[in-house]
Amino acid sequence: MAKQSANANMKKNKVEKVMGEFKRGTLHSGKKGPVVKSRKQAIAIAMSEAGMAKKPKVKKPKVKKK
Repeated sequence: MAKQSANANMKKNKVEKVMGEFKRGTLHSGKKGPVVKSRKQAIAIAMSEAGMAKKPKVKKPKVKKK
């Protein structure tokens, strides 16, 4: 369980960092792209960088052929 909370803490710190960049007006979409002006876009970038935007893959059990 401790490993999960450490991972969650790292994600939280990344989101805080990106949202801070947005507040200061230094968050860019891409490396040299335009400055992000939308809060929704800033949240999407933060979640993407933190790895929270990915949905967990559900593995389907394999059906054995007879």
